[in-house]
Amino acid sequence: MENLIEIKGVTHAYKTKHGPLPVLDNLEINVPEGEFCAVVGPSGCGKSTLTRLVAGLMKPDQGEVWLHGERVTSPRKTVGMAFQNPVMLEWRTILENVMLPLEIVDTGMTRPEREGRARHLLEMVGLKGFEGKRPSELSGGMRQRASLCRAIVHSPDVLIMDEPFGALDNFTREDLWQTMRDLRGKENFTCVLITHDLRESVFLGDQVIVLSGRPARTQFVLDVDLPADRTIDVLYEPKAVDMLHLLRDQIRIAQGRDGEVH
Repeated sequence: MENLIEIKGVTHAYKTKHGPLPVLDNLEINVPEGEFCAVVGPSGCGKSTLTRLVAGLMKPDQGEVWLHGERVTSPRKTVGMAFQNPVMLEWRTILENVMLPLEIVDTGMTRPEREGRARHLLEMVGLKGFEGKRPSELSGGMRQRASLCRAIVHSPDVLIMDEPFGALDNFTREDLWQTMRDLRGKENFTCVLITHDLRESVFLGDQVIVLSGRPARTQFVLDVDLPADRTIDVLYEPKAVDMLHLLRDQIRIAQGRDGEVH
């Protein structure tokens, strides 16, 4: 399968008043087209930096990032992003918020077509009937569902999610994992998920990449051999439990590299 995302020897450091702070060190990651890649690692190891590099929001000090065989040197319209805090424009309805990327990206769609696309996605995530509500009228989980719709409404090639479910309670989080699973089955995109939740990484991922402690390198790659139509119950089966133990051991190794405990 062809790699849609290629991260080649990426090294990056932030400038501070005390000198450079290295966060990535000769990082190598490949994500095949159509695959869901979950990235885990110690806090502060550079996971969020990785997402900004893939999106073209910043450039690495060394190395290269490639999407679809083209080097990333600037922000890409073909990348959608969803974050832990689903920031929305309070003066716009949920429907209008979801439609926003279609107003920014020239898709050639008419106003009725843009509205139809947004309504279709909102129905897919269980928000039919809430299109006219304001963000303040929705729960955190509902806002995150709308945020996911907004991130993929313009049919991006790549969806980047930076801990989008981290602030939610366990039941809402698991419900959204299943929503994400269903979206994957109906929408054609490659996904990079940053998460601290190992269960989330195994449930959603085709592969899980463990980053080392800062400065981060690719420490371990786990191929998740579970059914595509998996349910939450699969996380309690021996195969998934073994994967979780393996990932937890790798995280402990990663934490030991720079002494961080969290």
